[in-house]
Amino acid sequence: MSELAVFGAPYITAGLAVGFVVGLTGVGGGSLMTPLLVLFFGISPVNAVGTDLLFAAVTKTCGTAMHHLGGTVEWPVMRLLALGSVPASVITLVALHRFGAGSAAVSLLISHVLGYALLLTTVSLLVRRRLLVWARGASFYRWPAAQAGCTVLLGLLLGVLVTLSSVGAGAIGATVLVLLYPDLPIARIVGTDLAHAVPLTLVAGLGHLAIGTVNPLLLGFLLIGSLPGIAAGSLLAPRAPERALSVALAAILLVVGFRLVLR
Repeated sequence: MSELAVFGAPYITAGLAVGFVVGLTGVGGGSLMTPLLVLFFGISPVNAVGTDLLFAAVTKTCGTAMHHLGGTVEWPVMRLLALGSVPASVITLVALHRFGAGSAAVSLLISHVLGYALLLTTVSLLVRRRLLVWARGASFYRWPAAQAGCTVLLGLLLGVLVTLSSVGAGAIGATVLVLLYPDLPIARIVGTDLAHAVPLTLVAGLGHLAIGTVNPLLLGFLLIGSLPGIAAGSLLAPRAPERALSVALAAILLVVGFRLVLR
């Protein structure tokens, strides 16, 4: 038992650190945890993604429950997103299984997709507020049918991206939702995006589990650390310098994204 605790200590610590940052900033754990597992712990990209997806499903369920109690989830928008993302995730999983989830080519593909997703996340962190100002003056979102169609399309793209990289259901999804629904308060955008991530990461994570790309022991260690980390970060969030933290995170994700793209 003591050997297991020693083996798991680095992963518990990583979960604690990532959970704390997620609670403090709201940035999706996939943007932090998956690159950490790949670059620092040497976990294969496909196993890091699969494990992180189930990790995200658990942590995001807790966050969604809090947003639901606070009335900050736009459930009709969430359902439109899921209409596109869940089928796209299933199709992507079938393709991964068909082409060999453990192959070198798939590993390289996932590493590159993860890198580019992190670069997109970096951009979204830096420009979201400016996009909101611009979107409120635009008129394209005033056509409900087009708005609904674009929401389903966003879900479809997120389904593929999240299943391949575990990144995208947080900052990227929220940024595009700001463009599509600029009249919604930011709290409802965040709550809706978080609620949508639950079925998406659960389906994608269970699919990865079925094709053998989830490490259950690693998942358990990460959850042990992350849940108290998220709670602690959330308590400190109201007093944190939001802009400074966003810039610092964007700089870190930029460096990590380029490292993965250039692997």
